[in-house]
Amino acid sequence: MSAANALLAAIHARLSADPELVAMIGPDGIRDRLLPRPVLPAIVIGEMETRDYSTATEAGEEHRLALEVWSEAAGRREAEEIAERVRVLLQDAALILAGHVLVSLTHERTRTRRQANAKLFAAELRFGAVTEPLEPVSP
Repeated sequence: MSAANALLAAIHARLSADPELVAMIGPDGIRDRLLPRPVLPAIVIGEMETRDYSTATEAGEEHRLALEVWSEAAGRREAEEIAERVRVLLQDAALILAGHVLVSLTHERTRTRRQANAKLFAAELRFGAVTEPLEPVSP
C-alpha cells in the first residue's frame, strides 16, 4: 500500500472510531466524494498531493491533503464544530500506517464558505503530513 493510501486509511479509521464525531455526522458520514443527493452533515476526503521528501540518507514523502465538512444547516456553526472536532482528532495524532511511519501530521488551516447555489456550508481543513517507509526489523 502506498504511503498516501495508508495515511488516508489511518485518518478514516481515527475519525470513524470517535464516538463524538460519529454522533455529529452519523456512522456513514465519512466519504471519498460528495454524492449527488448527500446525507449531510458529512466529511469528504478532498484532494491530496504527495511529493518526494527524501534526504540524502532517508526516504520520505510529504503529503498535503484536504478534508471537507459539508452541512445543510442554516448557518456555518455545524460545519465549524465538526471541523474543530476533526482538527482535534488529527493534530499531531500518532496514527499507525500500514508499511509506513507517520513522522508528523499538522493542521495548516481551516476555511469556511457558503455554497450559494446549493445552500450548503463547507469547512475545508488542510493538513500536512510526512511519512517514511517502515524499515524491516533485522533478525
